[in-house]
Amino acid sequence: MLGKKHLALLGLAAITLGSAAFVRQSADEVEVRAALEHYLLGHATGDGAHFRQVFHPESKLTFNRAGKYTTRTSEEYISGATGKPAPDEAQRKRRIVSVDVTGDAAIGKVELDYPTTYFIDYFTLLKIDGKWMIMNKTFNARPK
Repeated sequence: MLGKKHLALLGLAAITLGSAAFVRQSADEVEVRAALEHYLLGHATGDGAHFRQVFHPESKLTFNRAGKYTTRTSEEYISGATGKPAPDEAQRKRRIVSVDVTGDAAIGKVELDYPTTYFIDYFTLLKIDGKWMIMNKTFNARPK
């Protein structure tokens, strides 16, 4: 039978372990947000190197275009980067709406508010060899 001293130590250990899990979760969320920030920088600068840092080579993009299901590889997407900001960059707004992390899997939601189009991007990410990578992007584009 455990005495009061042992129960107190077990309680303290449980709190400490719970806090460590919370800190780890928070660190992972920070890293997922950093990956999504690279995605946003790729848009802001037109520099495909930002995309290349966070899109896994086997990742896919899925979306509807003119009512038709469409897919692209991340390489096709990245190769479309112009290397310079869009002419209307000063009017474009982007933000990370939400991030949800469980273990080595995460989802992220990003909003891109451009002068003529409003986008919502959904991402699935995996932590691979210690690095958060975008595995899939699904998005909706709505003309303004």
